[in-house]
Amino acid sequence: MKDLLPLLTSGSARAIGAAIAAGELTALEATEWYLNRIAQFNAGDTGLNCVRSVSRLAREEAKRADAELAAGRSRGPLHGVPYLVKDNVFTVDGSFASAGSRALAEFLPPYEATLVTRLRDAGAVLLGKTNLTEFADFVADTMPSEFSGAGGVVRHPLGLQYGRGQGSSVGSAAAVAAGFCAFAIGSETQNSLQSPAVHSSVTGFKPSVGRVSRHGLIPLVPSQDSPGPLTRTVDDAQLVYEAIAGPDMKDTATLAVLPAENFSACTLQGLRIGIPRRHIADSVLTDSRKKVFNDLVASLTQAGAVIVDPCDLPAAEQLSEVRSCVFRSEFRKSLNNLLETLEPCGMKSMGDIIAWNKAHPEAIPYGQSLLEAADASPDLFSPHYLSDRRRDSVLSLDSGILSALRIGGVDILLSPMAAAAKCTGKAGAPVAAIPAGEDADGLPFGITLYSAPGHDRSVLLAAKAIEKAVGKRVLPVFTEH
Repeated sequence: MKDLLPLLTSGSARAIGAAIAAGELTALEATEWYLNRIAQFNAGDTGLNCVRSVSRLAREEAKRADAELAAGRSRGPLHGVPYLVKDNVFTVDGSFASAGSRALAEFLPPYEATLVTRLRDAGAVLLGKTNLTEFADFVADTMPSEFSGAGGVVRHPLGLQYGRGQGSSVGSAAAVAAGFCAFAIGSETQNSLQSPAVHSSVTGFKPSVGRVSRHGLIPLVPSQDSPGPLTRTVDDAQLVYEAIAGPDMKDTATLAVLPAENFSACTLQGLRIGIPRRHIADSVLTDSRKKVFNDLVASLTQAGAVIVDPCDLPAAEQLSEVRSCVFRSEFRKSLNNLLETLEPCGMKSMGDIIAWNKAHPEAIPYGQSLLEAADASPDLFSPHYLSDRRRDSVLSLDSGILSALRIGGVDILLSPMAAAAKCTGKAGAPVAAIPAGEDADGLPFGITLYSAPGHDRSVLLAAKAIEKAVGKRVLPVFTEH
């Protein structure tokens, strides 16, 4: 297995699947290798702690995948490929689903998420679950992204820290960066895939809201929640996305008809790329990032892309200043619906969790200001909520992404890091995050690409072309022992 080290630590999921299909290694060997790597580098005082639990059924799933291949049945390019899921995803392998909350630390889901079923149908092997920011980073306004009461602190594979606001799918991103799996599943409401991806030097893709079912996920904001893959390449992101996307009667958002796409280019030649600067790029382009970003844009021009710079969102300033009750109101309603139905760990409401936390203050060292604000938020039928929701949509979409695309006459929008996350989150738009090396301070740097809701294929195709020109991962170094 020594010669397979580069493939399993940093190779693509497609290449790993091809090696399994070709008999160069078995699904069981790949699964054992990842489980051993997790055991070696995840636990202890210096371990990454990005994996919360390992599936007791992983080896059985791998053996079944190998048996199917031996019998001449292949389920596709992900057959036998090991992966991890975020700890807000329901599975029925004996793993808990806590969303990072210590109050829910021992909740065993009674059913599994649709996306897990679809990945099994694709032949992928579930290794276990990753830690996340507690309740998708809606517990306390000072809590760093690395922390959850149930999982503790996720350590960055590059020796950095996941600070405040760097997105809740940190465990999934860290696991992919560290070579603990071939790919991982995260979820995003407003930066929780794209931000961990660029900060961990991996690829992330947040599908349009409604493209991937949320059935079997602990919710945050249903009008914005969207599960998606964290991978090593854009091609892998598309591979996983295609496996998990599609209508699901258990999530009515997936039944909505989104706009048809006519974008078919997978080349930079003539690709029109808009750069929103005002209150987007300008908000994150520190001195250490300006040169690398400008050089990146110049490289895209040299490769044949047509750059429209600036290509500003008309409502960018208003959107940057807006404060909305949508997060708080939808979180309370959606979480209460789940708790009332399932009563996990005896919790029947958000109020029960708040009370439990007050009785166990060691579980919430940063407090629970956001939880308490959510519990006191306006009802979904209140004029306050309805007004805020309409305003969010108009500012982010009609006077935001759609206006920028139309006024600039561009195919795609591009931003440094996760600068447009607030806009893309409120718009429900698809976003691809691509690692692009380091900034002047030696920190991971990346870009995000986004377009109108429903234009997932356009974003992925553009991302593939852009990745070829400027994509570059920063790989962690581990000392084998």
